Amino acid sequence: MESTIVIVNLFGAVALLLFGLAQVKDGVTRAFGVRLRSGLATGTRSGLRSFVSGLLATIALQSSTATALTVASFAERGLIRPRMAQIVLLGANVGTAVTAWLVATGIEWLSPLIILIGVVLHRGRSSARQGAGTALIGVGLMLLSLHLLGLATEPMRQSPALAAFIGLLDNAWPVALVISAALAFVSSSSLAMIVLILSLASTGILSTGLVIVLVLGANLGGAVPPVIATLSGPAAARRITLGNLIVRGIGCAIAMPLAGFGAEIMQALPLSPEKLPVDAHLAFNILLALAVWPFSGLVSDLAARLVPADPEVEDGPRFLDPQALENPVMALANATREVLGVGDAIERMLIRAENAFKHNDLAPLFEIAALERRVDRLQQEVKIYLSKLGREGLDAENARRSIVIIDYAINLEHIGDIIEKGICDQVRKKISNGLKFSDDGYEELKNLFNLTIDNLRTAQTIFQTGDFNLARHLMEIKVDVRRLEKRSAERHLERLRDGRMESLQTSSLHLDMLRDLKRINAHIVSVAHPILDDSGELIESRLRHAEPRS
Repeated sequence: MESTIVIVNLFGAVALLLFGLAQVKDGVTRAFGVRLRSGLATGTRSGLRSFVSGLLATIALQSSTATALTVASFAERGLIRPRMAQIVLLGANVGTAVTAWLVATGIEWLSPLIILIGVVLHRGRSSARQGAGTALIGVGLMLLSLHLLGLATEPMRQSPALAAFIGLLDNAWPVALVISAALAFVSSSSLAMIVLILSLASTGILSTGLVIVLVLGANLGGAVPPVIATLSGPAAARRITLGNLIVRGIGCAIAMPLAGFGAEIMQALPLSPEKLPVDAHLAFNILLALAVWPFSGLVSDLAARLVPADPEVEDGPRFLDPQALENPVMALANATREVLGVGDAIERMLIRAENAFKHNDLAPLFEIAALERRVDRLQQEVKIYLSKLGREGLDAENARRSIVIIDYAINLEHIGDIIEKGICDQVRKKISNGLKFSDDGYEELKNLFNLTIDNLRTAQTIFQTGDFNLARHLMEIKVDVRRLEKRSAERHLERLRDGRMESLQTSSLHLDMLRDLKRINAHIVSVAHPILDDSGELIESRLRHAEPRS
């Protein structure tokens, strides 16, 4: 029973540490997210500035993984050179080690005061104050977790089973490295693993050599989560995170056989045995940065060879066969197929914007700019193609169909502009500033997103088939969208009057997104106008007929 309590206390302390780390990251992102990203993007013109940017960003975010993913996104957009990106990550690795060293300075007794200050700041009205308060609460919880880890590991000093297990690891350093790396990977935090090693080392049951090996494993495991997170991303992003993993892997491979020699050196130095893990962690990352810095270009070249470039995406027209212009029916069918592809691209843009909105993740937005450029090009190509068809002379039916195709292509292009310049910018502001919609507001926007995507799919079917019933149904849904937008705006204003903090912080974003989604639906519904107009179902004005006022 006692051993169960020890394990529960240990895991609980580690969980509190991870929660504190997450709070620090979220708070700093909310308070200084835009400035941090701007600093990373602009502070990479030289090697030294790149290194310092990575170090400071990681100390602020308490996460080298977050820094790595941010830098990878910059590399994907060409905002940072691959060599400088590798140097930024060397600084990030040192930043993690500095953070661990600061945490282990013995200031756990300050945790109640830091949490108190954080709570006071969190009650402020500004987003920056709330973010700073959240970050301070996270720091306080991290320090408190150190105290709890010390209490949890205290009974282990007398544990024969643990002593036997540590003895086995001391005679099998590769196994110890793998276990440490696996734990760091599972927790997605090398810092959490270092703090755990620090607590175990304080019991005196770890040899100096084993401490160094476990620290090496934590460094190796901490480099894996960014690689996993960018697996589905573009080649430029995958190369950055893989390069960092290669650097740490080579560093660990060289350092592990020398762990015994390193242990003798560290024992000879006037270092505190209790803080040996954080000292070893800092020394390893500083030495690794000094050794790799001159070869950072070679590392980026190696990563480029290992990760092939993304295949060239053919963004030109696929179905606009010039030979078919001699047959108007075939040419119109080709143009219809091409515009359906444009609609598919718009659907992908909407889905990615919705995923970014729902999951607070910027990654789905990266593809939208390329998709929007493709939409622009294809709608232009369709207009040129059909203009050539018009020169040969068309009967009334084919001429009407030609106009319908061009109108739908233009409306899709307008939707693409709204998504890229409106929706995406609003989602970026939400994520970068750490803003959160109220639960009601979030559900309203999510439902309107889903309805918009469903309406687009219906419009695609109407455009292809000309189905009258579907066209009428889509026109009726337009009224529902208008009512939904109006009702959501009214409820949002009610929440503002009630003083709900989330609504106050996201007011402009909420209303802007409602407006843009309504505009998108208006463009979608336009596909039904020609069908209903031909059937006499449309009127010129929505105004009720009434006698003129005298």
